[in-house]
Amino acid sequence: MKNKKLLAITAIMASAMFFLSGCVQHTASGKPYGFVYDNLAVPTQHILVWLSQILGNSLGWAIIVITFIVRLVLMPIMIKQSKNATIQQEKIAHIKPLMEDITKRQKEATSDAERMAINQEMMQLYRDNNISMTGGIGCLPLLIQMPIFAALYAAIQYSPELSQSYFYGINLGQRSFTLVALSFVVYALQGWLSTLGVPEAQRAQMWQMMIISPLMITFMTYISPAGLGLYFFVGGIFACIQTLIINYMRPRIRKEVLADLKKNPVKQPKKVVTEAKETTVEPSTTSVTSKKKRNAGKQNRHK
Repeated sequence: MKNKKLLAITAIMASAMFFLSGCVQHTASGKPYGFVYDNLAVPTQHILVWLSQILGNSLGWAIIVITFIVRLVLMPIMIKQSKNATIQQEKIAHIKPLMEDITKRQKEATSDAERMAINQEMMQLYRDNNISMTGGIGCLPLLIQMPIFAALYAAIQYSPELSQSYFYGINLGQRSFTLVALSFVVYALQGWLSTLGVPEAQRAQMWQMMIISPLMITFMTYISPAGLGLYFFVGGIFACIQTLIINYMRPRIRKEVLADLKKNPVKQPKKVVTEAKETTVEPSTTSVTSKKKRNAGKQNRHK
């Protein structure tokens, strides 16, 4: 489920970027216009220029300040979601034997009806134990960032001042392989930090997320101007800080989950009893028995 969730978020991010980049239209003379440009890009350009004047005419630092403000505002929401995801992980660890049994029976199922019934059993296991099928991870922080993402992309892409600005030798209007590499490193670090304090069995299940997330951000940074890459990179630093906070909270979260399980023990759903396995032998037995009776009747008549 978590892998499907991550793939869905990746698809949303990629689709949104291509859509938003195409929302800005151009006149015959090449002047940009449209809803995204007029209502998002232009105000963002003014804010960035104003901040840069305060920060020594540095548009790079202006982008960092905006990123800092956005992530600081989102930090409580993201920490809450990360905490919920950690609680879900701890609960799943306690129902894992039941999950493995259901998964084994799903593989051994011989019909679609049987598989669907066992799948319902898995869903019932999640519901009875108050576990989210999505792992407690929501899309709200991502959706909140999308307008900011669109505004920065269009502002940097279509502003002569921003597209020609440099930050420590990096042209903010062009692709930067330095920021591509730094973004990959910082999100890979965040993925590694998320595995600290996690049981070995769960850690093995997290490797796909550890790979997909850095690759997704790296791809987004690669196809974006360096100004947006700077936004991703600084956001990755905040993601590492957020993960360290959750790691600090994990022992307390684990104690809370154990205390809750003592009050509300794990509930096991009723196992699906498949009728197919009980009835497969009966037709052939009946057939053999009836044949014996018919043969015995023939012998008696001959006698």
